[in-house]
Amino acid sequence: MTRIGIILGSTRPGRSGEAVARWVLDIAGRRDDAQYELVDIAEQALPHFDEPIPPMAGAYTHPHTLAWAERVQRLDGFVFVTPEYNHSVPGALKNAIDFLFAEWGDKAAGFVGYGPTGATRAVEHLRLIMSELQVATVRAQAALTFATDFADHATFRPAEESAATVELVLDQVVAWSQALEPVRRKAGQDL
Repeated sequence: MTRIGIILGSTRPGRSGEAVARWVLDIAGRRDDAQYELVDIAEQALPHFDEPIPPMAGAYTHPHTLAWAERVQRLDGFVFVTPEYNHSVPGALKNAIDFLFAEWGDKAAGFVGYGPTGATRAVEHLRLIMSELQVATVRAQAALTFATDFADHATFRPAEESAATVELVLDQVVAWSQALEPVRRKAGQDL
């Protein structure tokens, strides 16, 4: 079965992202087209990037990197749940992505952004980052805003139509993840 990781990209204490990611996981849990799991980068115990050799070489030396690589490797696709910090992705999310290289490749990714403008600029940056890692990004994205999806700009209360957008993101991520399965299989044989 196709395995999709819902990656929670914020590690900030009091973050809104946990409620958003659990809501996405709840929507995904009602589906039978893939196995979905929450991947909270705050739980990965990754320090600031500390590998002595660039990740492209795949020569990881630290236990935290090896554990992170195994976690990402077993997934077939991703839904990144991210806020926007200073017109871009949170540093902790970028750091977690940068720890690895090949483990991301030949998979699909979708995005659920949240914040004042739905994290649209952060998602655009993530699309560029994913492109470099050979991850196919899907067109649909959920842009949850404080005005429409949060009460008092703080408590997550998604608008009804936001769930339909998340469903579309999941549809596309699963379809692309399944379509890329032969590419992943061939890449694994070429190692």
